[in-house]
Amino acid sequence: MICALVLAAGRSRRMGTQKLLLPLGGQPVIARVVDTLLRCPLREVFLVVGADADGIKQALAGRRVNFVPNPAVEDDMLSSVRCGLRAMPAEADAVLVVLGDQPALSAQVVSAMLDAFARTRARLVVPVFHGARGHPLLLSTCYRDELLTGHERVGLRGLLQAHPDAVLEVSVPDAAVLDDLDTPEDYQRALAGEPMRNR
Repeated sequence: MICALVLAAGRSRRMGTQKLLLPLGGQPVIARVVDTLLRCPLREVFLVVGADADGIKQALAGRRVNFVPNPAVEDDMLSSVRCGLRAMPAEADAVLVVLGDQPALSAQVVSAMLDAFARTRARLVVPVFHGARGHPLLLSTCYRDELLTGHERVGLRGLLQAHPDAVLEVSVPDAAVLDDLDTPEDYQRALAGEPMRNR
């Protein structure tokens, strides 16, 4: 069983407004991300939410998702990952950790990662575009306790660095794995259908 964990508790300070609720292609950013995941063979989708939980819940009304509160919204991303891991069913084999601000993420990329995990049982699966690692990250739940107790200030990057031999890089033809929405300039590029970051 593989579940998705969407990180949606950030305050969007660089954007100046809650970026996950910005309209893109006729729906909020977070709805685009979740709808992509719901098209994939994932058992459940969990969303970690913070101060803007009410707006995000409204944007996702009617969708089959589980909301997980993160009371420590001022902490780093690892605090949200930990909240999500605690909410995961014990029988989950792996967790797909997804950034809530990756609206261009495709079901094809997610499916390629899930297929790679099923085929190889690699404990860490990372998408790679032209040699650059991106998101999401698929991790075995064998690392649950390690993430709940360690890797302070380095988070998932620290997990990858601690277990380089466990990492399987999956080459994808989609630059969207390198993109996320952080600034108004990123958003304007996304509206124009352009890559959100200069590479």
